Amino acid sequence: MDPFLTQAKKRSAHSMNWEKEHHWKKFKACKEDEWEEEESSIEEEFSHPLPWQKIEAEGLDCDYALLFSKDEADRLFNELEEEVEYFTGEKAQIRVFGKHYSVPRKQATYGDPGLMYSFSGVHLLARPWTPTLDYIRDAVTKATGRTFNFVLVNRYKDGSDHIGEHRDDEKELDPGFPIASVSLGAARDFVFRHREARGRKPRRHIDPVKLELAPGSLLLMNQPTNTYWYHSLPARKRVLTPRINLTFRCIVSQAQQQELRPSQ
Repeated sequence: MDPFLTQAKKRSAHSMNWEKEHHWKKFKACKEDEWEEEESSIEEEFSHPLPWQKIEAEGLDCDYALLFSKDEADRLFNELEEEVEYFTGEKAQIRVFGKHYSVPRKQATYGDPGLMYSFSGVHLLARPWTPTLDYIRDAVTKATGRTFNFVLVNRYKDGSDHIGEHRDDEKELDPGFPIASVSLGAARDFVFRHREARGRKPRRHIDPVKLELAPGSLLLMNQPTNTYWYHSLPARKRVLTPRINLTFRCIVSQAQQQELRPSQ
């Protein structure tokens, strides 16, 4: 990986071109007040620059930084343990090839009114923001210059809880927005794998990208990362303590999805 930068990072040319290409979608979907405001936010990058570490590979563009100190990360973790209500029953399962399986972690969704997130046959309605989630969202906004309207909360009780390889490419997601992932609690390994380097007989040899996500850290997954790379949080038996992960997203409402569809 590149060493930590002392100034706000600069996006790769490919990432910037992609953002400009999809700029009109971001403008419509997330209700920016003024075109000039959005254009300015792209050019100025982050409003409160952090010491970002750039993580790049073919088709992968991420930024990593420590958003909270260890003490504050511990405080926020404890507050979320009191506030967050996790799904149970059918909403705590996923459907794969017509069969239902229990999710090996706890999940919850929070966000602006009426937002729905769907994946693996599950449809999850956002609950109203809690005070701590709203505080963390504000910190992410100040660090990235982006206002996110939804968060998926994953709680891993220890290293046996995990999430398999997947891409965050659901139709509800605004394609012009990155995904901002905040980690609290136990440090865990995080692995990116290129879509053409998966399986027993991969089409190409591309090394995976492996990170350790520290408590208080922020990982920003920029486009086109989720187009070409799967990511996972593998099981780690040596990890004995819990972790909470918050992935902030920009969800496009059903009305906005209709608006963005090309006219016939």
